[in-house]
Formats: sequence, structure tokens, C-alpha cells
Amino acid sequence: MGYTPTVDESKCEGCEECVEVCPVEVFEMQDGKSVPVNSEECLGCESCVEVCEAGAITVEES
Repeated sequence: MGYTPTVDESKCEGCEECVEVCPVEVFEMQDGKSVPVNSEECLGCESCVEVCEAGAITVEES
């Protein structure tokens, strides 16, 4: 079982907090928005969800 992080681009403010806090480098910035480029590495810790003030990130079990 794994986890799937999703970023709602319409909510993402491009603050890069998720990029900084993720312990396994799931996210990277593309065109000023966060994109989960290494979703398979997600640990499900939800640190990204906690730091995202815009509420743009969700993490679901897959």
C-alpha cells in the first residue's frame, strides 16, 4: 500500500513550503506551482498538508 499526494493547481500559491518540508523530495516547482513528481516515494506523513496554508495538497492511501 502506498500514498498518492495531489496538488490542486488552482489553490497552489507557489510558496515552496511543501518542497522544503518533504523528507523524500516528492515535490518540485514547475511554472511557479508545486508538482508531485515522485509520488511513489510518498511516506504518507502529511507534512506537506500541514505546511500548505492554501489547502492545496491532499494525501490519500492508494
